[in-house]
Amino acid sequence: QVQLVESGGGLVQAGDSLSLSCQASGFSFRSYTMGWFRQAPGKDREFIAAISHIERFTDFADSVRGRFTISRDNAKNTVYLQMNSLKPEDTAVYYCTAGLSSQDPEYWGQGTQVTVSS
Repeated sequence: QVQLVESGGGLVQAGDSLSLSCQASGFSFRSYTMGWFRQAPGKDREFIAAISHIERFTDFADSVRGRFTISRDNAKNTVYLQMNSLKPEDTAVYYCTAGLSSQDPEYWGQGTQVTVSS
């Protein structure tokens, strides 16, 4: 079955960096756009970043553009989210996603908590 397993979350201080990984299995990784969403307490889930399967096009939410980067390794079925200059407002559960559309993915991981202290 489809599995998306996130790792790398944790507690960091404002200004620090953190890297998330997502190991995928059970589907044709190379054929899907991979992405990340997040959900903060009391807020709606929001799109953060995506990387296409063709040409490696990337897209970012305005709130993270210039601070976060996304990459993928098709040989390892893994997508990464590098988060720099973290802010307390980046605190959320981060979800790995896979889909034909970055904004409406078919598959979701279970999430990993990222907490940024001030």
